[in-house]
Amino acid sequence: MSRIGKKPITIPAGVTVTVDGNNVVVKGPKGELTQNVNKAIKVNIENGVVTFEKTNETTQTNSMHGLYRTLVDNMIIGVTQGFSKNLTINGVGYKAVQKGEDIELSLGLSHTVTVKPMKDIKLSCPSPLEIKVEGISKEAVGQMAANIRAIRPVEPYHAYGIRYSDEVVIKKEGKKAGK
Repeated sequence: MSRIGKKPITIPAGVTVTVDGNNVVVKGPKGELTQNVNKAIKVNIENGVVTFEKTNETTQTNSMHGLYRTLVDNMIIGVTQGFSKNLTINGVGYKAVQKGEDIELSLGLSHTVTVKPMKDIKLSCPSPLEIKVEGISKEAVGQMAANIRAIRPVEPYHAYGIRYSDEVVIKKEGKKAGK
């Protein structure tokens, strides 16, 4: 039994939610998002409120009930407020430079790495040691941030590399000196 799936979602002003067969389309001031919903979940829109119903009581349907409710809620938040993730660069000589829509990273490799944004994603560099990923899709923003972080993950001895700004890096102790 999903407690999350039972919660109704109120549709804010300026946002339209439509159901076309198995597709839920959310349009708002920042853009439009579409989500395909499994046939086992029925989406109802009444009086500015979106609710989700299960057609059967299997374990898989119970888990999808809360999943699709959360996905549609994230879509509504995305088209009204948007999502962002901040990355921090740490290391001697490591930096990021904005080149149009792209970002060029110098990360101690033999070459610079150019990162191109995914569709509907905006990359920016508030400073040479910060990268900001913004967009309306929570999934796309998280994936883009993870792709950038994977270029140079944080190493545990000096904490050099790219990390999320709220990520805590626990440094390992180095070798003991002498006898």
